[in-house]
Amino acid sequence: MMTDELALYDYDLPPQLIAQEPLADRLAARLMVVDRATGAILHRQVRDLPQFLRSGDCLVLNDTKVLPARLEGVRTATGGHWEGLFLEFVGGDGQDWKIIGQTRGKLSLGEMLTLHNADESLQVQLLEKTPDGSWIVRPLSDENPVAALERIGSVPLPPYIRDGKGGPADRESYQTVYADKPGAVAAPTAGLHFTDELLAEIRGLGVVICPVTLHVGIGTFRPVSVKRLADHQMHSEFASIPNEIVRQIRKQKESGARVIAIGTTSMRTLESAAADGTLRPYHGQTDLFIRPPYKFQCVDALLTNFHFPRSTLLVLLHTFGGDALMRQAYEEAVRLEYRFYSYGDAMIVF
Repeated sequence: MMTDELALYDYDLPPQLIAQEPLADRLAARLMVVDRATGAILHRQVRDLPQFLRSGDCLVLNDTKVLPARLEGVRTATGGHWEGLFLEFVGGDGQDWKIIGQTRGKLSLGEMLTLHNADESLQVQLLEKTPDGSWIVRPLSDENPVAALERIGSVPLPPYIRDGKGGPADRESYQTVYADKPGAVAAPTAGLHFTDELLAEIRGLGVVICPVTLHVGIGTFRPVSVKRLADHQMHSEFASIPNEIVRQIRKQKESGARVIAIGTTSMRTLESAAADGTLRPYHGQTDLFIRPPYKFQCVDALLTNFHFPRSTLLVLLHTFGGDALMRQAYEEAVRLEYRFYSYGDAMIVF
């Protein structure tokens, strides 16, 4: 009989605790502070984060930028409704798009879709269906592909927030203030708590801020469907740490300072780049699944939002923080009515 390992990472969450809107003041979000050494759990706000940092600490942020990846349109020939999601730019020149979507009936090679957003429209032609069910399409436009997507797409909120339908305000609120490199279809949500003012205060303490990049992919929304963790195939995402950032992090680490990952995406990027025990420059795909008995090579602390039951992110958190302590932390978060998921509150685990 197959053991349901994933059941160890389950908990009951009242639906009303799933945050549907961001707080007007990012710094007012609650911050649970968890000490692995003592088992202590404190309850603060994000604005209190500097109290828990030390001069020399290295704060590692994911500077990916969320693309307006949610797409709507019609099948040009029939007028039938189509909706879907942009996944990535592909092709030798990066002009083609990889998309997924749904419509009534079966799409055909060479067929046209007319995508629209408000008064804007764009035609794309279906070039190839991939083994995973997505499509390679070519926009019939000479404009820059990122500019075309910015014009025609909308914010790709996760399905548990307003059924995935973002509004104009989400263009700013579902983006970190330090977003720099376009490529994600979901936000690195731990970073949504930061403001320019908070980052300035943190730098003023002598904390070193180091950006890395991981373009969050569609797999972040996909549930784990297997019972044994070893049977789960992680989605692959692009990650990058340049040499100058590696040098800075290694310098801080060697001086005895802590490496603090802001979000699971920053953690996975760092640990992918330190797979052999030494942090090295990294530029490529990663499908790292952090699960027991994983031994962390680089990260000393993690700031993250509250995650789905039975998810790879919750498995990662338990692997880092310990099963008993993380179960206690989540029980307290539910009891004290913390706000959960992308627009919710945060915890930091030291």
